Amino acid sequence: MEALRNQGLTALRLILAFTLLSTTLHYAHNVIRAADYPQIEGIPVGVAATLVAIVYFVLTAIGLAGYRDYLRGRYWRALVLLMVFSLSGLASLGHFLTGVPQIPAFWFVTIFTDGASALLLWGFVIWASAKLNRVPTPA
Repeated sequence: MEALRNQGLTALRLILAFTLLSTTLHYAHNVIRAADYPQIEGIPVGVAATLVAIVYFVLTAIGLAGYRDYLRGRYWRALVLLMVFSLSGLASLGHFLTGVPQIPAFWFVTIFTDGASALLLWGFVIWASAKLNRVPTPA
């Protein structure tokens, strides 16, 4: 548990900072410039932008709840919430399911930094889970 409190907390803070920066930039651009992204037939641009904003706030709240639980030592609950939060990064890659966004390079890169942040969160959750599952050996 000591590793989770010490090195784990530092790693988690860095990963969450990167994730929040990337997803905030990407989702904000996605809401403001929704028409520049591939559209799903039958869903008006305004509705899509509203849904993106709602998903961003819900997933971010889940991520912050995961961080809070981690700080309180509720590690398993925290790890589940962090995995759900990672969907905010994975969802960005969904743009390519309906086409390639016609957006400036900077904003295009945020799609991939969102995906990378999700993978970093997964790596952290796997590492923390392995630490939690270790059974101490008798001395």
